Amino acid sequence: MFDYIIIGAGSAGCVLANRLSEDPAVKVLLLEAGPRDWHPFIHMPAGVAKLVNQKGVNWDYNTAAEPNLNQRALWWPRGKVLGGSSSINAMCYIRGVSGDYEDWAAQGATGWHWDNVLPYFKKSEGNVRGTDAFHGSDGPLSVSDLRYTNPLSQAFIDASLQIGLAHNRDFNGAVQDGVGFYQVTQREGARCSAALAYLDPARQRPNLTVHTGAVVSRVTFDGLRASGVTYAMRGQAFHQPAAREVIVSGGAINSPQLLMLSGIGPADDLRRHGIPVIADRADVGGNLQDHLDICTLFHSTERVTYDRISDIKTAFDYYLRGRRGPGTSNVAEAGGFARSQLAPDDRADIQFHFVPAMLDDHGRNRLPGDGYTLHACFLRPRSRGRLSLVSNRAGDKPRIEANYLGDAEGFDLKMMVECAKLSREILAQKAFDRYRGAPIFPARNDLDDAGLAEFVRAKAESVYHPVGTCRMGSDADAVVDPQLRVNGVEGLRVIDASVMPCLIGGNTNAPTIMIAERAADLIKAA
Repeated sequence: MFDYIIIGAGSAGCVLANRLSEDPAVKVLLLEAGPRDWHPFIHMPAGVAKLVNQKGVNWDYNTAAEPNLNQRALWWPRGKVLGGSSSINAMCYIRGVSGDYEDWAAQGATGWHWDNVLPYFKKSEGNVRGTDAFHGSDGPLSVSDLRYTNPLSQAFIDASLQIGLAHNRDFNGAVQDGVGFYQVTQREGARCSAALAYLDPARQRPNLTVHTGAVVSRVTFDGLRASGVTYAMRGQAFHQPAAREVIVSGGAINSPQLLMLSGIGPADDLRRHGIPVIADRADVGGNLQDHLDICTLFHSTERVTYDRISDIKTAFDYYLRGRRGPGTSNVAEAGGFARSQLAPDDRADIQFHFVPAMLDDHGRNRLPGDGYTLHACFLRPRSRGRLSLVSNRAGDKPRIEANYLGDAEGFDLKMMVECAKLSREILAQKAFDRYRGAPIFPARNDLDDAGLAEFVRAKAESVYHPVGTCRMGSDADAVVDPQLRVNGVEGLRVIDASVMPCLIGGNTNAPTIMIAERAADLIKAA
């Protein structure tokens, strides 16, 4: 009998496994559908570009046809491996700003104000720059400066300064606005995923059991109390009871899917699929949000890009020469935050990721020659989507309706046009003169707002930040309460990015780890 069963060994699940098993009297079972994080491309940072095609570590989701994006189905890669998406992401360490968490609290996430969450960011963080008012240096998650950067990344920073943006050395300090190099979740030049940071140090504890290749089909109940889980592993079916709690940490797609498969969700939809209703919770799978991203690409007149870099030589240099050189690059080396003319408050509403390579369709479409890419995303979209079941089988992927650009006012599209315009302005600056070749996307430099809107509809993609589908709040419709307990049942929590009431202004990995750190203390205090 285990005290706690954690479903999903991603960014949140690895944290919980470590923190809950700190008490030797507590027995913890961690179930992960994917494999061990053995693949060398996971650990070599530049391998992120090659993980795109590694099907074995990716859930490989796609949205339904998006009506406001020319009926395109957008690819949503999510980590299916120990460490989850922290094992396949670009490692950018970003928290958002204080106002983001005040928004959470205003939407009913009591106790999740900035002053509540900052200590947990610091607790998790092992920053090479040391401890200060905003940072910790003793936490398990290593946060480092890049060991290697491409000259084009510096050109992006210089060009951004030329249009009046500020230089910012620390996006997680007192001010987020500005441009610079990202700090990354790396340790001595290697990826520091949640699995490496939290799970590896705890693996030898006798009270922690970790199973990979374990696909959970449902949470079981004794009345309204979660009593255990059923799962399949190596072709066999198992039922494992839980003495205290079941914790769902599958992420913004898998967590609501599992709740619905277990009988918690919109009652009519569950009955349609033959699922007995445990709790009628209409908002499970709703409130879906993601950062939509538009890429502006140019050819490079100099062969300094990563487009034709030798994978064999990069790996050789990296592994045999002390984790140095281009192999340590996270590819999205530089970026930053800007406030558009449409920003409603003093927070940045656009984020940039600069890539010294041509990136089309997430890198799956290889373009000839050399070039560079500037990502730009709107940080606080108003559109909301929904995730729903297609059957009562755990192996069937859910239907994802992101509803990008679906807000009634059309504000999200206006902001995406602003993203494209600002990207074009930056790439037109003097700093890029020596590198700038012909435009690729968009193919013309003279598009007006209407033309840029069509460009967005034709080319915008996810930047991999889905959240919100098990919304935390204090109202009757919230999926989980501020202690992350699932409303309507007992002994069940959801702890991952799905509980975020709304997107934060930036990448979502560090906030997910923070959520799990704080949740572990909430569980221990229960």
